[in-house]
Amino acid sequence: MRALRKLEAGPGATLQEVPIPTIGPRDVLVKVRAASICGTDYHIYTWDPWSAGRVKPPLTIGHELAGEVVAVGREVTACKVGDYVSAETHIVCNRCPRCHMGEYHLCENTKILGVDTDGAFAEYVAVPEQNIWVNDKDIPFELQSIQEPLGNAVHTALNGDLTARSVLITGCGPIGIMSVPVAKMAGAEIVMAMDINEYRLQLAGQLGADVLINPTKQDPVEVVRSYTRGYGADVVLEMSGNPTAIRQGLKAARNGARISLLGLPGRPLELDLAADVIMRGLVLQGITGRRMWQTWYQVRSLYRAGLAERLRPLVTHRMPLEQIDAAMELMGSGQSGKIVLVPDLKA
Repeated sequence: MRALRKLEAGPGATLQEVPIPTIGPRDVLVKVRAASICGTDYHIYTWDPWSAGRVKPPLTIGHELAGEVVAVGREVTACKVGDYVSAETHIVCNRCPRCHMGEYHLCENTKILGVDTDGAFAEYVAVPEQNIWVNDKDIPFELQSIQEPLGNAVHTALNGDLTARSVLITGCGPIGIMSVPVAKMAGAEIVMAMDINEYRLQLAGQLGADVLINPTKQDPVEVVRSYTRGYGADVVLEMSGNPTAIRQGLKAARNGARISLLGLPGRPLELDLAADVIMRGLVLQGITGRRMWQTWYQVRSLYRAGLAERLRPLVTHRMPLEQIDAAMELMGSGQSGKIVLVPDLKA
């Protein structure tokens, strides 16, 4: 089969022929129909300091996938040949204290598909049965493939009540953009989206954001207060990891607001904890991954209620595996929504 491989330390990825994965008694072999590109894949492709310290080549990259089950191990009962599936990409140990407490997303020994084990930018991928999620067959493969990052958005947004709340989303990468319709469907009164990238801002507007804020052209704190009777946002969903955006989000929040933090800063940042957090009673939540499997059930319910259709504009490009360099260049430009690799698509 063809697979995109990280063969050695350094930028890039190589498309090469490798054997179809063999599966154990509790594994599932999936024919990949669509695999969307994530920021993590971009970091591995460009070989940033995080990747250099974490990833051990050779490795097949990619983890956001949708496909069809073509073989199952002899002990597998969760799915069958012919099922359409995606995968929870965090492979947990099931034995650490966090797993024993049902907090699988906080597993102390997590391995990630396409980061620590061979991934999904390939024609086939082997997935542990415990990580398989069976999809509704009426959902297009490209929208099935984005459920993993959508789960990040759902986990971040729904980690508290949004009913009748004013919501500020800082950072309009794909996960931030996905948070817009999620917040609207969860009952948010107003959803404000902030980013310096006009292309991404317009996508957020297309998916339902009520207010678009470009902090290079407007004072985000003043804009948010103008739409919240001077108080500030009830909820801030921080998706950027940008230190300036984080500080602006805190200042744009009302006293007692919920701040859910998903974006990962590339370096330590300085905050005025006393003035901006403690004395204002802000509630900061660190968000990682998806709750297994609560978040996946929430995604399914939202898809069945119409979210899948609302997310169609987010998938802006479909490309074959052979065009990985062009896909990564496009992603780095910021002039795309979600880019989906389709192994069966001809170059």
